[in-house]
Amino acid sequence: MKIPFFSLERQHQQIRKQLDAAFGQIVLDGNFILDDQVALFEQQYADFHAMRHCASVANGFDALFISLKALGIGVADEVVVPSHTCFATWLAVSRTGATPIPVEVNPTDFTIDVSAISAVCTSRTKAIVPVHLYGHPCAMPKLMEVAKKLNVSVIEDNAQAHGASINGKLTGSWGQLSATSFYPTKNLGALGDGGAILTDDQELYDWIKAYRNYGSVVKDQHKLQGVNSRLDELQAAILNVKLTRLVGWNNARRENAKLYSQILAGVGDLVLPSVGDDSIQPVFHLYVIQTNFRDKLKEFLLAEGIGTAIHYPVPIHLQPAFENLGRKKGSLPIAEKLSQTVLSLPIWPELQHQEIEMVCEKIKKFFAI
Repeated sequence: MKIPFFSLERQHQQIRKQLDAAFGQIVLDGNFILDDQVALFEQQYADFHAMRHCASVANGFDALFISLKALGIGVADEVVVPSHTCFATWLAVSRTGATPIPVEVNPTDFTIDVSAISAVCTSRTKAIVPVHLYGHPCAMPKLMEVAKKLNVSVIEDNAQAHGASINGKLTGSWGQLSATSFYPTKNLGALGDGGAILTDDQELYDWIKAYRNYGSVVKDQHKLQGVNSRLDELQAAILNVKLTRLVGWNNARRENAKLYSQILAGVGDLVLPSVGDDSIQPVFHLYVIQTNFRDKLKEFLLAEGIGTAIHYPVPIHLQPAFENLGRKKGSLPIAEKLSQTVLSLPIWPELQHQEIEMVCEKIKKFFAI
């Protein structure tokens, strides 16, 4: 039996009729850009988070970049980011002309160490971008307190945590803005690129709606020098189908994570992720273990027909693209250590329990050798 790291085959089989109907309706309507399906998705996605406004965009990177631009962030500004995250988080900051200022993460849930934020902030710090990584929510109550004291904005990167919550409040609903991606592998994924921005601020929402569409909300009238970053009707229709299933899919991910953690407890040198508690509810976009034998374990599992992945093998501060920041090896030791030890196991919601048990048995076999 082969177990892929990720697959949408079973998920799409479950909703094939709804997807076919969505495709057919788009073709029949003949409307493809910023029409009824986009408007419906934006309303439903905002409602899901108990937020006033949602503006969909072309992808997750644009969601972050446009959020930063909406706050007027640019050259000479600084934005606090976690040391261990997707490359896009830092890149969106630098694309505005601002400087990403990294803060180390908590190695148990992989999110930004809130206690370390104040020490890196200066008079040029304009925002904090907490990343709800691998489906784990950041410590948002404490982070919002820190942001208020520092008088800086908060833009959540919620691309990997659709439906996660802390104290009953969903990620993506804490900051002035939140940005997300609907890349196909996400908990809520389209069949291509897509993204969105949530906010309760009417002025920010109006600016974003114009900026994403060449700076225009009325045809041929442009109040801004904007960009072309729009979610198309087809992707919105797909997301409308999938959003109704998100809670169930997230619950399946949580059950899969609990099973992994039960079986793998005490195996080898494994460090397992937190499964949350009554106040913290992760959604396990990824199930990420840590081991000093990561590369050998990955090779072993591949030979046994089990797919895994590494998120992320090269720390961002050591990437050539960010050598201008002057960060050397050893300057962010937690991020560097995680890049050497993390391994993501299959966690997609349609995985059967016997498949997870098989993955765990192979891991036990590796450590018994």
